[in-house]
Amino acid sequence: MDLNGLLESTVAGMGYEWVGCERPGRLLRLYIDKPGGVNVDDCAAVSQQVGRLLAVERVDYDRLEVSSPGLDRLLRKEGDFARFVGHKARVRVRVPMDGQRNFTGVVREAGAGRVRIEVDDGRTLSLELGNVETARLVPDIRGLQR
Repeated sequence: MDLNGLLESTVAGMGYEWVGCERPGRLLRLYIDKPGGVNVDDCAAVSQQVGRLLAVERVDYDRLEVSSPGLDRLLRKEGDFARFVGHKARVRVRVPMDGQRNFTGVVREAGAGRVRIEVDDGRTLSLELGNVETARLVPDIRGLQR
């Protein structure tokens, strides 16, 4: 049984984006999203549906958590980068570029297995997605402050 595929199709069937899951120990933690963000009711609905699915599939776990990926969400797939074009991200590459592994900048384009990032010093880098070790959005909290 492909648990990730099963969970992804269930979540997508409910109208949410499947961001991913973690299984630390006997905890099963799912991350979902939708345009405009998810709320507690969204998480509860997915939790109920997934709980029933896991019972039918006899998946062994102790606790299920469903949550938003957060303001600093991980960018894993090409589609994640494409969705957040124009947003700032912090990227760590596996193989250094110009002696550097960590970059922060605005995602300008994603496609054909690459992502272009305009870094803070004004350069635009074209990174192979296979060389991206981790990438996270940098939250823009200016609009959240009062």
